[in-house]
Amino acid sequence: MNENKDRHIDIKLSFTEIAVDIKHLGSDISILVYGGDKAHIGCTVISQPRMSLTGDGTVSVTSSVMNILGHKDEFICRLLAERYSKVNNCICTCTGGVHIDNASKEQIEEIVRAIEKVEV
Repeated sequence: MNENKDRHIDIKLSFTEIAVDIKHLGSDISILVYGGDKAHIGCTVISQPRMSLTGDGTVSVTSSVMNILGHKDEFICRLLAERYSKVNNCICTCTGGVHIDNASKEQIEEIVRAIEKVEV
């Protein structure tokens, strides 16, 4: 077990808080991202590393996405799952839901910037 690598991250934004839980399961990683006005499950992404189709020897990622109708959580879940999968060369899932009532474009951009800063 890799318990020492497991992390919980609280992210304080200008208008709300979100959390990211990272759990190592053997050589795989499972991520949960949630918060805002109402935490929920809006999306699950599973990513698997593979050699790039360009043939240049770099690692790329293939992802499958399951969205709940009407939810827009794919972007942040995909971002985390694909980054962790590629960097750690492992299968990674990310499930999450961050709901903000009447979210503005600026608020959505702030969430994305915060998720982009999560260290892999």
